[in-house]
Amino acid sequence: MEEKSVLKKMTMMLAVSAAAMFATTHAGMAQTKLKWAHVYETSEPFHTASVWAAQEIGKRTNGRYAVDVYPASQLGKEADINQGLSLGSVDIIISGSSFAAKSFAPIGVTYYPYTFRDADHLLAYTKSDIFKELAKGYEDKSGHHIVAVTYYGVRQTSSNKPIKSCADLKGLKMRVPDVPAYLAMPRACGANTAPIAFAEVYLALQNGTVEAQENPLTTIEAKKFYEVQKHIVLTGHIVDHLNTVVAGALWKKLSDEDKKIFTDVAQEAAAKATAEIKQNEAKLVAFFKEKGLTVTEVDKNEFRDTVLKNVAFETFGYRKADWERIQAVK
Repeated sequence: MEEKSVLKKMTMMLAVSAAAMFATTHAGMAQTKLKWAHVYETSEPFHTASVWAAQEIGKRTNGRYAVDVYPASQLGKEADINQGLSLGSVDIIISGSSFAAKSFAPIGVTYYPYTFRDADHLLAYTKSDIFKELAKGYEDKSGHHIVAVTYYGVRQTSSNKPIKSCADLKGLKMRVPDVPAYLAMPRACGANTAPIAFAEVYLALQNGTVEAQENPLTTIEAKKFYEVQKHIVLTGHIVDHLNTVVAGALWKKLSDEDKKIFTDVAQEAAAKATAEIKQNEAKLVAFFKEKGLTVTEVDKNEFRDTVLKNVAFETFGYRKADWERIQAVK
C-alpha cells in the first residue's frame, strides 16, 4: 500500500512539474521581449515618447510584445546602436539620418543646409514620395525599416561675437560636430571649425577655446550654453530630425497587423515629441532675451546661396535632384 501511495504522489508531482514547465514555456512563447535604444536623456521628449510607445505596443498587442527602453547611450553610442540593429543587440532605435546615410548616402541629403524651410516642411516631406523612395533605398541597403520621423529642432548659432551675415563667420573659432553636412554652412562662410566632444563644449566656450557653436535652441538651453555666450543668431541652417528604425530581422517576423501597430504607435509617439519640441522652441527666443543675450535674425537666403555656391552635393554622396524634389514639397 505504501509503495502505491508513494508512486501516486510521485506521479502527481511529475504531472504538476510538467504542467508548470508547459505553462512557463507557453508564456515564453507568447511574449517577445524587445530592446528600444537611444542616446537621449530621460528628461527629453524623445525618451518620454519612447516609453509611451513601448507601453502602447504592449497594450495593442495584448502583451505579445514587451518593449524595454534603454536611454542615454546605455546600449552604446549612436554608431553602436545602429550597428546593433544588424547584430541583433537592439530591435528598435531612434537615430539621425546621418547614420542612416552610412548605409545609403542619398538619405543624408536632409542634412544638407537649408533643405527644409521649417518643421512643417520637414513633416510634409515625411509624407511625400521622395521620402518613401529614400527610406526604401535605406531599407534595401541596410535591411532595416524606418517607421517614423521626429522633429529635433532647427539648428541655430550662438556666439560671443555679433553675426549679421555669412561673412561675419570668417575666421570665427566654432565648435561643430564632426559630421560632414553639419560642417557645410560654417565652412562655406569661412569659420574655423573644431570637432570638440559634446560634453566639453560648455567649458570650451567658457575658456575661449572656441567662440561659437551651433545647435537647436532647446539644446542651447538644456546645456546652458547661454551662460557662456552673448549672441543667439537665427541662422536656421538645418532642420534636424530623428528616425525611428525597426531592425530588419524583427520587421520580417511581424504580421501585417503587428507592422501596422508598430508603425501607428511609432508615428503617434513621434507626433507627441514633435509637438513638445515645437512648443519648447517657440518660448526660447524670449527666454534668451531675458537672460541678456542679443537675438539676431539674419538673411537665410544669403547663407543658403553661399553654401550652394561653395559646397557640392557630390561631396557627401547626395543627389541634387533629391534636394530639388524636397524643396518642391508643399
